[in-house]
Amino acid sequence: MPKAKRRKNESFEAMFRRFKREMTGSGRKLEVGKSRFFASKPTPNKRKTSALRALEIKEKREYELRSGKIKEEDLYDRHHVGRP
Repeated sequence: MPKAKRRKNESFEAMFRRFKREMTGSGRKLEVGKSRFFASKPTPNKRKTSALRALEIKEKREYELRSGKIKEEDLYDRHHVGRP
């Protein structure tokens, strides 16, 4: 990472401009920008676990709908998605 020490009688703004110029020239800014939102692929075990969890939630929801514990309208109102 580029470093910029404040020179004698140098204003903060001038030092900061110099630092920004060094950052741009080093390519570090581009490197960080590319990796900022990069998400690595989930491992097979993690995919399996999340799929099993989704199945459990789906089965529980279907059971509650069939048994009358919840109504279909309540189900969609809770998540603010789907049918009105």
